[in-house]
Amino acid sequence: MRKILYLTLGVISMALGAVGVVLPILPTTPFLLLAAFCFAKSSQRLHRWFLSTQLYEKHLKDFVQTRAMTMKTKLSLMSMASAMMLLGFLMMEQVPVGRIAIACVWIFHLYYFLFRIRTIPSREPSE
Repeated sequence: MRKILYLTLGVISMALGAVGVVLPILPTTPFLLLAAFCFAKSSQRLHRWFLSTQLYEKHLKDFVQTRAMTMKTKLSLMSMASAMMLLGFLMMEQVPVGRIAIACVWIFHLYYFLFRIRTIPSREPSE
């Protein structure tokens, strides 16, 4: 039963991560990380397959192996998360405590991505 739950959650997470590649509203990386975790818990064969997909190779491999990201990836993640937090901030006009909480999370988010995650040079595509 547990394997089926992990498998189902992994498939849903992978689908949401794939949609997030196209729609900037959905965060790709967290969903793909969750999919990798769920597939590892449900089936080694499925986990190996996921690690060989283009989706994993392009969006997660460098981060998982080196705990580092390219500046382009960092900026993409930070801009989308900041846009979502700005939306929440604007919608909480009557809730000052909520605005303060969002501002604190946003500041920590920027600090973490800029100073705690190492930046690696982007790879130039082969011609």
